[in-house]
Amino acid sequence: MTRAGGRSPLAPRRTLPATVVDDTVAAAAILLDKWHPDEDSFGSSLFLDSTPDEVDAFLRAAKDLHRAMLFYASGAATAADALHAGGHGLIHAQELLDTAMRRLQRELQLLLTSLPAVLHFRQDDDDDDEQEDDQSLVDACAHLRVVAEAMMAAGYGKECVSIFKARRRAAVTANLQRLHGFSLSPQHAQVHKFSWEQVDAKIQSWLAGARVAFTSVFSAERELCDRVFVGDNEGVGDAVFGAIADDHATNILAVAEAAVGRSRRAPERLFRVLDVHDALTETILPAIVSAFGEKSEVTSRAATLVTTKVSEAVRSMVASFEAAIEKEPSKGTVPGGAVHPLTRYVMNYLSFLADYENALAHIYFYQQGVGAGGDQFTDTSSLASGSMASSSDLSSSSSSSPALSVWSNPIGWLVHVLLRKLDAKAGSYREPALSYLFLANNTHYVAKKVGGGTKLERVLGEEWAEAQRAKARGYVDVYVRAAWGSKVLRGGAVEEAVVQMVAMQEKWVAADDEMGEALRAAAKEAVVPMYRLFYRRQGAVARLTPGDVITMIDGLFGGRNAGAGDENVAAGGRRRPSQQQQQQQEVPVEIRNGKTRRQRVTITD
Repeated sequence: MTRAGGRSPLAPRRTLPATVVDDTVAAAAILLDKWHPDEDSFGSSLFLDSTPDEVDAFLRAAKDLHRAMLFYASGAATAADALHAGGHGLIHAQELLDTAMRRLQRELQLLLTSLPAVLHFRQDDDDDDEQEDDQSLVDACAHLRVVAEAMMAAGYGKECVSIFKARRRAAVTANLQRLHGFSLSPQHAQVHKFSWEQVDAKIQSWLAGARVAFTSVFSAERELCDRVFVGDNEGVGDAVFGAIADDHATNILAVAEAAVGRSRRAPERLFRVLDVHDALTETILPAIVSAFGEKSEVTSRAATLVTTKVSEAVRSMVASFEAAIEKEPSKGTVPGGAVHPLTRYVMNYLSFLADYENALAHIYFYQQGVGAGGDQFTDTSSLASGSMASSSDLSSSSSSSPALSVWSNPIGWLVHVLLRKLDAKAGSYREPALSYLFLANNTHYVAKKVGGGTKLERVLGEEWAEAQRAKARGYVDVYVRAAWGSKVLRGGAVEEAVVQMVAMQEKWVAADDEMGEALRAAAKEAVVPMYRLFYRRQGAVARLTPGDVITMIDGLFGGRNAGAGDENVAAGGRRRPSQQQQQQQEVPVEIRNGKTRRQRVTITD
């Protein structure tokens, strides 16, 4: 009983915010019952199998539950609010929120499973018939983004990241293994046990697979992470992508490192290493910088592979090739002054090497710091842009410098080393004429391989090629003076000298038809006028007419009527027709069975 005049105690009143929070929690509980993660036995998906309105309602419920937790935990609730909730408002909201997050974890797994095995985000220039598939991928990315945002906002970011990393890492691993043969096993550790044929096959496989891995697989994974983790979660996306891709990328690069290491000091392997260089600089490294970032460890490792390991291997193999030319015995000549096998091998090698002119410019030109500064090549932004020196940089650097070196133009330097070796070989011939014939043939061959709009001409320059052609013509002139001048052009027993010189040069050869024609023309220009003068004076006793001499010279170096001139001399002693006469004569021509037949030829002066 109360005292007279006193007021009876009133029940504690609940506040309006508490009532709203209670109603929100109750509504969320009803929605969660429908999408409870433990009671859905059919594997249906909230995002894939329901309406957008229901998805929005569920996400709002999750946010409301999180706000309710904050309300109960903040102390804003009065004693009456706590009493009305049975003292368990915070616990109830936490339980419901945990249920919602477990549902979202399941949705995250279902959405990740629904992604295609190979991700392809349509570019502006892609075909329209791929738009439908791409749109479904875009929709899945949008669902993943809202799931990630909801879980992050509710404090379940760790669970979200763990599921995303595990699922996507497994997908990338399977993709690389299935399509390109890459795995996380230490493949590079086995390379040192392989034969070069196995290493070469490994590099070819690597070239195809690595390009696709970095330009397609990793770039698509980067795009996925960027679309799912946005805004305040962008840093989380970077970390997630690194956890998914870094190990794979490092392992792929390690295979190239080991293969390049096996290639050192073997010139025949140079082209495969340059293939690796081109793949890295033109495609892979720009893709790495785009996906992993300029300051990432993967980018740093790829840049080191280009600027250090591959480049050092290339320089080592070029040096070995130079040493191989230098070690060729100077006394090792070829019969008849022909083109030396060394000349053919080196020039064919350099013709292939000219295909890699930009790679050589990168390795020799920029790394030496010519015209661009010594640090330009090591700048990853420069590498990522694909900016490379060209053959014009090589040729301009070599032409502007009076001293040619391997650094100014490695191809030009190797040709220089070859020509120097050919000079030494020419000195091994006993006959001076044969020595100059050898130089004429080989210099002509070099000039022809460089000229005619070839890639070698683009590297060495048209002026250089013309200089070599002029040099070859000069050697032809010296050959004529050495072969014919000492005995024929100086008078004396002219007829006997002609016969002797033709006999001596019977087995001498020309580099090709063009050189043969030039040699015969130069010889006739020097010999025939002198012989005509001799014939006018002593034609009565001469056995050979000027026409005979022309025929004999035309038979040299693979020309027509080969051998006819000598048989004229061997057959005869007969006085030939006079200087002004022209007639058909029968001359003996030797055939393989040792017999002779007579053949009618036109003898003129």
